[in-house]
Amino acid sequence: MATVAPERRIVADAAPSHDAPTMRALLDAQRADFIAHLPVPLAVRRDRLDRAIAMMVDHADRWCAACTEDFGNRSRELTLMTDVLPSVGALKHAKKHLNAWMSGEKRKPIFPLGLLGASARVDYQPKGVVGIIAPWNFPIGMVMTPLAGVFAAGNRAIAKPSEFTPNVTALFAELVPQYFSPEELAIVTGGPDVGQAFSQLPFDHMIFTGATSVGRHIMRAAADNLVPVTLELGGKSPVIVGQSADLNDVAAKVTMGKLMNAGQICLAPDYILVDQAREGALVEALIASASAMYPTILDNNDYTAVVNDRHHARLSAHVADARAKGADITIVNPAGEDFASANSRKMPLHIISGATDEMSVMQDEIFGPLLPIRRVANSDAAIDYVNGRDRPLGLYYFGKDAGEERKVLDRTISGGVTVNDVIFHVAQEDLPFGGVGPSGMGSYHGFDGFKTFSHAKSIFRQARFDVAKLAGLKPPYGKTTQSAIARDLKK
Repeated sequence: MATVAPERRIVADAAPSHDAPTMRALLDAQRADFIAHLPVPLAVRRDRLDRAIAMMVDHADRWCAACTEDFGNRSRELTLMTDVLPSVGALKHAKKHLNAWMSGEKRKPIFPLGLLGASARVDYQPKGVVGIIAPWNFPIGMVMTPLAGVFAAGNRAIAKPSEFTPNVTALFAELVPQYFSPEELAIVTGGPDVGQAFSQLPFDHMIFTGATSVGRHIMRAAADNLVPVTLELGGKSPVIVGQSADLNDVAAKVTMGKLMNAGQICLAPDYILVDQAREGALVEALIASASAMYPTILDNNDYTAVVNDRHHARLSAHVADARAKGADITIVNPAGEDFASANSRKMPLHIISGATDEMSVMQDEIFGPLLPIRRVANSDAAIDYVNGRDRPLGLYYFGKDAGEERKVLDRTISGGVTVNDVIFHVAQEDLPFGGVGPSGMGSYHGFDGFKTFSHAKSIFRQARFDVAKLAGLKPPYGKTTQSAIARDLKK
């Protein structure tokens, strides 16, 4: 394993850790202010969205610098593309469509009440105070993107960024009070003990993004207060290479998605399913694609480092386990750099050919630049393999065969799908983003996020007539009642 860098210097003053009474006081203050100012008008919601956009745009360079410091190396362009711009895009999308979202929906009363003058509708009402628990891999975007739906719905929010990205967390703690009152948005900081206490607070809704194992604890904690939760988890997102797929196209797109943020993405393509006859050609294409994007790695600012020592050791253990169990390991190192003696946590792409289920790399979410390839006979075998495992957050199909594509879409269940590329479905603000089963529950983004963080209140307005009497619903029951029952009690 490479010699890793010493602990990094924190460029911002570390924010103080919060305790349970302080967090509860924040929650109580936000809820009281929320209730006092109901209803939440369009102008107030737009103003909060505008201030959130300004906080991102005004300090874009500082956000990028904080991410670079936390990761050891992360390019400014990557942070802009994957954290800052998606946050701004989500906030702007919510602002643009907010008026329409707030208008509610008309529904049809049961026959014949509509003819008599009754009406039915759904109003979307804010829930109150939403708790946001964000991960370290996209430490800015995973606070701000859900915040777009939270603010659009008229809620207040308390967010806990990850302790693994202390510079970003400290910057949140510094900047948020400059743009928002603590009754609108507050940041709490601290380690796992703070996170545990945070998850036990009686929020009106909570969203957690992170590992499935932690998600189980979040859900248990939330259950004590019956807090509704949205869990954005992870899992092993497969790539199915169809018989008609262009292998060079597959390689170019998979390597870009796999090496973005050094694979530290919940939607990164986790493993590839391909027939043995084309495996060798695909490996060669993967090597060529990765080498073209990253001709060097150690001094290449475009290539992100593994976030910390623990994760570097975990990934190295996966490689050692796969090698010991018979896999062929191809390390894509085009410049022949010496990673073993480098004072760096950068890890090149490791292609793991002949991966089997006995290998740890095929059992756990990878979250790093390791790419297992598992051999399957055909697309039916690939589908069976995917269906035999936990349902993934994302699934990627490559091919030009419409029938095979339809079969993959119909016979697999995943949080979302990108066809002939990877990851891109998460970038569509008008599509819901979420998992299914162990990869998550609930969804957000766009209108779906607005609805997630809103209470859909049913409103029925009765006609001016005594409908119950006309329909025979009032005692004493008689012929009118019997006729009404007989009319509806039919196949």
